[in-house]
Amino acid sequence: MIPDENTLGLIAGQGRLPFLVAKGAKKAGLKVICAGLAENAEPKLADIVDVFYEVPIARPGVWIRKFKKHGVTKTIMVGRIAKGRIFTPWRILKYLPDWRAIRIWYWRLRKENKQNDILLNAIADELASGGIILENSTTYCKEHIATLGTMTQQQPIQSVKDDIEFGWQIVKKLGELDIGQAIAVKEREVISVEAIEGTAKMITRTGEICKAGGWTLIKTSKPNQDMRFDVPCVGPDTIKGLSENGGKCLVVEAEKTIIIDKPETIKLADQLGIAIVGC
Repeated sequence: MIPDENTLGLIAGQGRLPFLVAKGAKKAGLKVICAGLAENAEPKLADIVDVFYEVPIARPGVWIRKFKKHGVTKTIMVGRIAKGRIFTPWRILKYLPDWRAIRIWYWRLRKENKQNDILLNAIADELASGGIILENSTTYCKEHIATLGTMTQQQPIQSVKDDIEFGWQIVKKLGELDIGQAIAVKEREVISVEAIEGTAKMITRTGEICKAGGWTLIKTSKPNQDMRFDVPCVGPDTIKGLSENGGKCLVVEAEKTIIIDKPETIKLADQLGIAIVGC
């Protein structure tokens, strides 16, 4: 089919971000064809996009065929993926990967580790070989990008500012190593580090460790962040999690972090007494 410049492909995982991208693209006058990853994407996306397909997570060849049917070339991939499922028993039988997935996992990555950046770049290269080009994932949700400075009326106290200064370079180093994108800090001490479990579970774990509360969550992009994928995101659930587990401040990287439903998230943070700071 002839490429259609007015059509956008959307590879959707979990969460609100695919909804924001779809709405932004529609507002920009684009037709949106969505490949919703099975067991991840929310079925309600079908009410927003023009065409919705539920596609197997381990069959990128199916994604490519669905997109090409509609003339899609430019595509955005957003939403969380439950990466832990990759390590479930009998994963080959469960996901029945196609030859493109096998080529990604056993050829493109045969001498590499399976860290996010390497895996996602391998997926992007495989999609490109089929004529599907991944684009900057923030293109259609710019209004939700974090800005520099304190975004809430709630201001961080001096001890929190000290923790931010202490923790910033540490979390950046973790990002450079592709271990995680967030740490929790209190009194210039690292309480916990994000790994494969994700930020939400890390917040819960931090609350269990630091029962006195008053800690700060610092979440940044990687030093050489590829804006096509894995852009750090926070939102109302992050704020609720912080409040329930004793967190008092959320620090994110300005211009490189998406705040899901930004006005609502900032309002909720003020209601719960949590400062949001862009650095």
